[in-house]
Amino acid sequence: MARQLDEQIAGRFPVGQRLRVLDVGMGQGTQALRLARAGHHVTGVEREPTMVAAAREALAGEPEGIRERVRIVQGDGRDTGVHFLPGSFDVVLCHGVLMYVAEPDALLAGLARMLAPGGLLSLLVRNADALAMRPGLSGDWAGALDAFDTVSYRNRLGLDVRADRLSTLTGALAGIGAPLQSWYGVRVFTDTAADDAEPPAGLETLLAVEERAGRTDPYRAVAALLHLCGVRG
Repeated sequence: MARQLDEQIAGRFPVGQRLRVLDVGMGQGTQALRLARAGHHVTGVEREPTMVAAAREALAGEPEGIRERVRIVQGDGRDTGVHFLPGSFDVVLCHGVLMYVAEPDALLAGLARMLAPGGLLSLLVRNADALAMRPGLSGDWAGALDAFDTVSYRNRLGLDVRADRLSTLTGALAGIGAPLQSWYGVRVFTDTAADDAEPPAGLETLLAVEERAGRTDPYRAVAALLHLCGVRG
């Protein structure tokens, strides 16, 4: 997904421009720190205290120049309007968050308001059109059968959450003034791998295969996750 995001940034902004990035639901700060190392100014918003602590610990280990480019705000992603002015950011990330929000429309509208004209909105969501893939590939036939008719699922943390359909989000992005420009699949072939699995031999080849599949039909449509990129008009 990082390669996909870099492709979108490179295609929409001048080379060398230091972008203002908002990372909503930043988790432990993986993307925020990566973008700060690339020279961008990043504000991360995270609700969970344990994740905020992990992000701050990771940031503390970075050189001073990178630390100066990162701001961490503990808060809910639905409250961006409380912390920031509209149009304050060139790029807004919301990765792995929508599945925890029962009614995401207000969150999406708030994220779009944070974007400057021409700004990029990057969403990573669970693919509701492919919920049967994981149980099916694991031989859980009853689970696969049930997954065809729902947008709900239990994630690897044991939480009951929800997925999104590409068609629904396409309409939602158009409605908030940040229409879909590009979309990718993420974890096409590797979704059934264990979370604690060791990186396999030939990791670069595996990543090349995943990257190719993530932009190629029909493979991307059955990916576990969808990476959607909208642009503010």
